[in-house]
Amino acid sequence: MTAMRRRSATRPNRRRPAAPTLGSLLAVARTHHPDADTSPIQHAHDEAAVWHEGQTRRSGDPLLSHCLAVAVIVAGVGMPPPAICAALLHDVVDTPCPPGRVSELFGQDVADLIWAVRTAELSAIPLGSLTFDHARPAVQPTHEEAVLAIRLADRLHNMQTIAFLAPAKQYRKARETIDVLVPLARSAGLTDVSRELHDLSAAVLRPTTSASAVAPRLLTLLTLLLPAPQRARWQEEWHAELATLPTRRTRIRFTFRVLLGAPSLSLTLRRPACRERR
Repeated sequence: MTAMRRRSATRPNRRRPAAPTLGSLLAVARTHHPDADTSPIQHAHDEAAVWHEGQTRRSGDPLLSHCLAVAVIVAGVGMPPPAICAALLHDVVDTPCPPGRVSELFGQDVADLIWAVRTAELSAIPLGSLTFDHARPAVQPTHEEAVLAIRLADRLHNMQTIAFLAPAKQYRKARETIDVLVPLARSAGLTDVSRELHDLSAAVLRPTTSASAVAPRLLTLLTLLLPAPQRARWQEEWHAELATLPTRRTRIRFTFRVLLGAPSLSLTLRRPACRERR
């Protein structure tokens, strides 16, 4: 599956993945469902283009490119046209698109899929409860399987472009991905998706060799100066920032700045007014 080639666990960079096109999406869909009517997919693409016009991602890419990338991954795991349509339209709820328009144009099943993608708690899904049967593409997936496919595809493309997020958010997303989404994908039989999600997340969470000696331990010790309720947040932010620094010199400088600033930060966080605001 070309959309999910295994990547080496290296530091995430700002090189954009190749942008998919409507033509490539239709080609993948026809590979798994050669007799299916793909005109709704083209219609969903055109509808998404209308509502996402002028919207961009943090990378500067059009938001529509994200919708296409998610849809290509969903098509690549064998999902039928309705699920692909839902993947293309999964972000229109954040636009001025009128309520009911999606169900009117594409059917209630597609609208329900989009809503479930936004609200489903993946951590509540038992491992092994969903299985993707690649050997039987004609078998319609369950609602839950389609929701999982779209959520995994959405996270996979977000992880492919995670370098454009703030370091602390990168760390949180990578941690959740490894803890929740990777086991779900593996259990459901989506081996390629699971592997790439793991590799991309590990690249964010795994510190470089030279940074793994003293700096992370020192940062953890410095959080002991802070009020207990604040320690986890600052430890996460400091470690996430450290993991993004490319050289030993920059990591030493960052750790030194934290060392100098930790006493002042501790006093600030312990002030009654600060606690009230939080």
